[in-house]
Amino acid sequence: MGMILSILVNAAALFVAAKIIPGIAVADLGTLLLAALIFGVVNTFVRPLVKLLSLPITILTLGLFHFVVNAGLLGLTAWLTPGFSIDGFWAALFGAIVVSLVGMFLSGLIDRD
Repeated sequence: MGMILSILVNAAALFVAAKIIPGIAVADLGTLLLAALIFGVVNTFVRPLVKLLSLPITILTLGLFHFVVNAGLLGLTAWLTPGFSIDGFWAALFGAIVVSLVGMFLSGLIDRD
């Protein structure tokens, strides 16, 4: 059940990003759910390795490089998902910020016991 909720939270966050960030496009609901699933897999398996490898530059930039890592992971998700596209670095950067904020907000609502 937790995995389904995680996919739905990712889907909602990607939907909001696609609606408010120019340059992010999702073809349809099926594509959105597939992108949410792939984004979850990328965050589970690729993100820890990338964060570890980018730790020195993240420290040098006082954590700001973390935004670039998130943008890259969102771009990787778009590259792996047919029908989900991101036009350029700035769209990916702002999209990653929106996805993070919406995801944290929705996760906070769900985790309240």
